[in-house]
Amino acid sequence: MAKPYRAGWAVRLSNAWMRIVLRAGLPMWTFRVLTVPGRRSGRAIETPLAVFEQGDRRYLVASYGTVNWVRNLRAARGEAALRHGKHVETVTAVELPPDQAAGVFRAALVSGPPRVPKPIVLLYRRFFVLPYLDVNVDSAPAQFLDNARTHPVFEIRSA
Repeated sequence: MAKPYRAGWAVRLSNAWMRIVLRAGLPMWTFRVLTVPGRRSGRAIETPLAVFEQGDRRYLVASYGTVNWVRNLRAARGEAALRHGKHVETVTAVELPPDQAAGVFRAALVSGPPRVPKPIVLLYRRFFVLPYLDVNVDSAPAQFLDNARTHPVFEIRSA
């Protein structure tokens, strides 16, 4: 059983640094700042996330499970913004059913974020992603389907 995700000080520090870099418009592969209204406060909550690409489609994968950005996105009915530098794209994120999400989830785990150097993907996956999953890159499709039920995948559509 995978351990539950808790954002510690290192994650909070890393997220703050990523928000600064992405707001400044510095190139960070396909990472963007997701801005969505908080489900309780209503204020804009910003979370740096990797946008996964498959063909001409884009996805947000909740590798750590149903965390705050997932809950906020659901409460906002998928209405959000993706930011990189001064470019802000209004999007609608549509949550995929588990049978569709499993394939995207597996592809994202195997490849990592697009254009990120392979050594970085391997280290990040090993130490920061796999401990929170009940699958690995060699797991059977049925195992990915089970994990897709607790690790949502959203298709991003331009609004």
